[in-house]
Amino acid sequence: MLIQLAESYGFCFGVKRAIKIAEENKNSATYGPLIHNANEIERLKRDFNVALSENLDNFKVGDTAVIRTHGIPKEELALLNKRNINVIDATCPYVTKPQQICEEMSAQGYDIVIFGDDKHPEIKGVKSYATGKVYVVNSPAEIDALTLRERVAVVAQTTRRIEDYQSIVSKLMMSHKEVRVFNTICNATFDNQDAVHKLAREADVMIVIGGKNSSNTKQLYSIALDACPHSYHIESQEDLQPQWFEGKNFCGISAGASTPDWIIQAVIERINHLSQP
Repeated sequence: MLIQLAESYGFCFGVKRAIKIAEENKNSATYGPLIHNANEIERLKRDFNVALSENLDNFKVGDTAVIRTHGIPKEELALLNKRNINVIDATCPYVTKPQQICEEMSAQGYDIVIFGDDKHPEIKGVKSYATGKVYVVNSPAEIDALTLRERVAVVAQTTRRIEDYQSIVSKLMMSHKEVRVFNTICNATFDNQDAVHKLAREADVMIVIGGKNSSNTKQLYSIALDACPHSYHIESQEDLQPQWFEGKNFCGISAGASTPDWIIQAVIERINHLSQP
């Protein structure tokens, strides 16, 4: 079987930066999962003694807290600093940007609309920086229920599809005189999504590797599935099923921004094994 990786896949700049920060701060703890990949988080714990804490109160004076790639709410960051915790901020710069935009546009009197998942940690953090009215929407239909003033600023979750963001913006522009639009979708997201779409159109079967709770991986899987009905979202080689490859000649592979190379290589080796006659 021919196995081909997408032209762009895997670790993005922000994740590489966060992993490096965590590795440089042994015996620390991340506040919330550093990235959405349980296997990589386990590696950091095993090899660098970087623990995971979901509770802010677990950090004591003198402890080192590494802030997750997705960022945290503004008030929680302030509380950590107030408690004299050694805060190491691994928030992706692409996530910091919409935080700053929300803060600045709110101060200028704009209502804020965020396109994304209100339960996602990135959006919880971004939303906290708005000082005025702020709304999170996941589709154009949800805009109708909002009570917005004439001046609106809109940002997007960094891992969303640009086509979906455009539909949100178009809806807002139809009913508001002033809409400030900020393209906060990161470049790595564009590149990975374009690459998976191109590869999925040619492949007999597509494997998309990444955490089940990873937003950008779920977006990649959705794009792959649109072009290739035999597409599967897995976390590791353990999830692969032999029947997926029966009668298939060309397997395409993509991976989310939080998926390390060592997992991708293990998946390739397993597929090679499963596809042997």
